[in-house]
Amino acid sequence: MSEPSIFFSDVNERQGSFLRRTFVVGGLTALGITALTVRLAQLQVVQAEEYATLATNNQFNFRLVPPPRGRILDRNGVVIAGNRPSFRVLVVRDETKDLDQTLDLLGRLLPDTVDRRRAIIRDVNAAPRFSPVPVKSDLTWEEFAKVNIYAPELPGVMADMNEARFYPFGGSFAHVIGYVAKVSDRDVQAIKDRGEEVPQILYNPGFRIGRSGVEKALDSDLRGEAGGTRVEVDARGRVVAEDVGGSRPAVPGKDVVLTLDADVQNRALEVFGEESGGCVVMDIRNGDILCMTSAPSFDPNLFVSGVPTATYRALSDYERKPLLDKAIGGVFHPGSTFKLTTSLALLEAGVDPTERVNCGGGYRFGNRTFRCWSRSGHGPQDMHDAIKNSCDVYFYHMCNRAGVDGIHDAARKIGFMQTFDIGVGNQKTGSIPSRAWKAEYNKDNPNPDSRTWYPGETLSVAIGQGDVNVTALQLAVMVSRIANGVKALQPRLIKSVGGVDRPSGAAVPDLPFSREHMDVVRQGMVAVANDRSGGAYRQSQLGLGDIQMAGKTGTAQVRSYDNVASRSSSSVGWALKDHNLFVAFAPVDAPRYGIAVIVEHGGLAGSTAAAPRAREIMRTVLLKDPEMRARIERPLPPAAEGAALGDDEAFGAAPEPDAPATTVQTPPRAAPTATTGPRPYLSEPR
Repeated sequence: MSEPSIFFSDVNERQGSFLRRTFVVGGLTALGITALTVRLAQLQVVQAEEYATLATNNQFNFRLVPPPRGRILDRNGVVIAGNRPSFRVLVVRDETKDLDQTLDLLGRLLPDTVDRRRAIIRDVNAAPRFSPVPVKSDLTWEEFAKVNIYAPELPGVMADMNEARFYPFGGSFAHVIGYVAKVSDRDVQAIKDRGEEVPQILYNPGFRIGRSGVEKALDSDLRGEAGGTRVEVDARGRVVAEDVGGSRPAVPGKDVVLTLDADVQNRALEVFGEESGGCVVMDIRNGDILCMTSAPSFDPNLFVSGVPTATYRALSDYERKPLLDKAIGGVFHPGSTFKLTTSLALLEAGVDPTERVNCGGGYRFGNRTFRCWSRSGHGPQDMHDAIKNSCDVYFYHMCNRAGVDGIHDAARKIGFMQTFDIGVGNQKTGSIPSRAWKAEYNKDNPNPDSRTWYPGETLSVAIGQGDVNVTALQLAVMVSRIANGVKALQPRLIKSVGGVDRPSGAAVPDLPFSREHMDVVRQGMVAVANDRSGGAYRQSQLGLGDIQMAGKTGTAQVRSYDNVASRSSSSVGWALKDHNLFVAFAPVDAPRYGIAVIVEHGGLAGSTAAAPRAREIMRTVLLKDPEMRARIERPLPPAAEGAALGDDEAFGAAPEPDAPATTVQTPPRAAPTATTGPRPYLSEPR
């Protein structure tokens, strides 16, 4: 057994170890104090201003304030799109303890929010932090008061008053003005795709942008500049005070003045009633559009806060398409109104307007007989009579003297196949066939004959059928240029933006047609509306003193009438009825206004539906004109007292057939030539 060993430590050795540990710990402590001192010096001296700014930003937030949207006014200063006060309730996600519970409590106060719960949660979750999200707008005073009473029990819920877009005339301007709606992800992405910076105001959940019409086209001008409110917040981001001095007011959007007249626009929609179609009225002196109506319409106020799905589906599924702008976005066969353009093409091709064609009710071309609308025929017709009676046979017989390319060129010069810079999009160009057009249209067809134009196809083009498609705006431009007779007028819809006037539509080159040729066409239109045998005599009497209107009717078929005994539309469905059209200008002796009316599926003959409506709209336009009103109120000269209109005629009604004739005196025309050929062979109806 070994003996235990006893070890004795040296005192000097232990003291040396202690001193080493003290030196290491002391050095580390000194190094830490030195680093802390340097850091404090950096924070308090070098970066003092930077951190003071950060501290202030933590204490104060700058919240964007949406600007008031600019107003849209008519030519007389009447507000047709403005802003109105609106109570609303908002939710701030970061201030709620439980969003679901908060929405449950809110649903008891505002039951209609229950149906929109999923959409509300989606909007709240997508909003930036501490950003108020509108849950419901246009609260009644009772609802607004109720929310404020229960506000202490609804954390994160607040009610306030803001400005909402308002359209006082409802559907009268719905298509031309458009409407505003919430900003979508596609709107933001479209801005990014253009390489532009997305304005921060677009991320505000309550902000609205233009979705269609003028609201969309001039959105950047109407939008204005966002302001900001500087508010003091606590550690949780809740507002505790507002710094008025640090706030910046929003800059309202610019006011936009249109050339439209609210009274004429309202009257146009009124006279359409339940019919479908479009109407455009132009001032032929400067191109100003006084009316651009599409019927049926819709209430754009429904779209401001978000239209219910059921309502939108009802509008989109209705066969008369109230969401479609039929003035510029719908194309129609112009029917016989296009004969005015065909006449100009024939005159440009050297056709003598006094040359006569015998109309026996049909025209034989090749192995087919093309029927005139009058089965019994019109007899001998020159160009004046053919326009007055809307004789199809005359234009069948003459059209290939100009050819389809000649008609195409005249149509382009008079205003077809183009869109106009009126400040709004969604315009259709329509189509007027030509040889090149057919070749391009059928370029993928393996049959080479499909790309060849045949003279027989020109017959349908000459009377505004076949592949001829136009808009109401193009028809209004056509009739306005014919009535003006000199200038190739351009339509103007935007009168001024922010007080800066837009160019006049009269600052344009002259028309490439001779004045003599324009006179021939105008005199034919005068006879249509004022000669007792004209196609729209009874429907064109304005009853406004000595002011008369000149016009041209049109009927565009939408189905084949082969082997059909009658073209009466009384027994067919709405979608199978013919379109009704009427173009006109007034006054006859000093043209001032042009009008084009299309009644979609209005029935047989343009004089039955379109002409009476055009007359009522034109009456409103003339009565609104101070010079025209003075002329109307001026007493007739003594020599005309015996020829003054009777009581019935004062309201636009034509005299009975046995009453004395009051036809317009037209300049004498040269003696007609002999008929161009034997009476055509008649065949089955077209």
